[in-house]
Amino acid sequence: MSSLPSTPPASASASVPRQPQSPTDLFLSFTWLALQGFGGVLGVVQRELVEKKRWLTNEEFLEDWAVAQIMPGPNVLNLGVMIGDRYFGLRGALAASIGLLAVPLLVVLALALAYAQYADHPAVGGALRGMGAVAAGLICATGLRLLKAVRRHVMGIALCVVLGVLTFVPIALLHWPLIYVLLSVGVAACVQTYRKLSP
Repeated sequence: MSSLPSTPPASASASVPRQPQSPTDLFLSFTWLALQGFGGVLGVVQRELVEKKRWLTNEEFLEDWAVAQIMPGPNVLNLGVMIGDRYFGLRGALAASIGLLAVPLLVVLALALAYAQYADHPAVGGALRGMGAVAAGLICATGLRLLKAVRRHVMGIALCVVLGVLTFVPIALLHWPLIYVLLSVGVAACVQTYRKLSP
């Protein structure tokens, strides 16, 4: 007697990683992502790709974002190229890149024209300062959400916190160029992680 296939529980299906269905899916997803990125894109990227789309886990997002961060060019564009190439090669990389740039470019041009007309209005200056506070809040909130992934890092939470402080102080307080911090703290973190992962 044949039995019907069992349906996996909802909790199990919710944890199954997904992937983009086509280059068109990549284009539309990254266009929507870019249009939400007013004031700060990191929080939006993490929410869309990890929590909503589930194309990446928190750990994968941290790793990919770290690579995107040290490559030349805008971080989110680098990330889009990496994800697009991973699933669909050159077509995927182009679809993600065009999605990030095409429609937002038109929006930015329209806003630039409007800003030129109303730049001297006090309300415009106040709105821009308010967006700066929102951007800072988005980055802080995303950092707190990603702490769970850092806790599971092979170096341990204590060393990760130390490396975070050693990165923050030179860049935020001492205003060192990013390249110096990458060549010192970044290389040290890579070497320590490699040592931990080596058999």
